[in-house]
Amino acid sequence: MIDSAYCVLMARYNQWMNRKLYAACAQLTEAQRKEDRGAFFGSIQGTLNHLLYGDTAWMRRFTQRPLDGLHARMEFHPDLEALRAMRDIFDYEIIDWAAKLQAEWLAADFTYTSIVDGSTRTRPAWQLVVHMFNHQTHHRGQVATLLSQFGVDAGVTDLPAMPG
Repeated sequence: MIDSAYCVLMARYNQWMNRKLYAACAQLTEAQRKEDRGAFFGSIQGTLNHLLYGDTAWMRRFTQRPLDGLHARMEFHPDLEALRAMRDIFDYEIIDWAAKLQAEWLAADFTYTSIVDGSTRTRPAWQLVVHMFNHQTHHRGQVATLLSQFGVDAGVTDLPAMPG
């Protein structure tokens, strides 16, 4: 099982990587960021929006807020700078939430209904938290690949390289 310290580490890693990726994305033109490159969410911009969607959905579930208006291919903002600002604020929220997690909550069962397929599932909360962090890493990897197709290097992405 995981604990709050693990969650804070992963939340900080998420923030660090998001900042690196958004800085790398700023080197591209708007047309390049929005070009369909055949990724699951099409473009870099589509993938960045999906990352924010996924985090928003899980954090709303975890904090018992409604999922009203969310869908997997939603666009939070078409402008990179505005999306980056939303992302940065939200990353602080995730860090703050992670710091307050209790072992009892993480160990308890958590029931949710998928927005994607409508299925209701029950899993230990810690597994779903791990999924949220894994989902972030997965899609950030896609963004890094898409950036490399444009000749942009996002830099080192390894967790041990994250500044203390």
